[in-house]
Amino acid sequence: MCNKFVGSWKLISSENFDDYMKELGVGLATRKLGNLAKPKVIISMKGDEITIKTESVFKNTQIAFKLGQEFQETTADGRKTRTLVTLEKGALVQVQKWNGKESTIRRKLVDGRMVVVSCSF
Repeated sequence: MCNKFVGSWKLISSENFDDYMKELGVGLATRKLGNLAKPKVIISMKGDEITIKTESVFKNTQIAFKLGQEFQETTADGRKTRTLVTLEKGALVQVQKWNGKESTIRRKLVDGRMVVVSCSF
């Protein structure tokens, strides 16, 4: 099921991303750079391990994980999180937890494009 996410995806637009970063406590200068970035997301699989690389002119990140197994992640904005990625209703759902807070990144495919929705609690 995850095979459909394998490939390279280019950000075309992002809605409410500045509000999301603000909720996470990201500073103004970093938010401005984040809003300018149009990253490429590369998803690959080797056996049951999934790798998500995010590449932009400002910052590159990479995570590798197995579905349903929690792992430590250092986010692009420097947070140290306990992260769990699951497959729910055809979407890759990444839940990050740190300091009593939680953030969710949901990736799904719609009409051949990846749609990413992020929220923080």
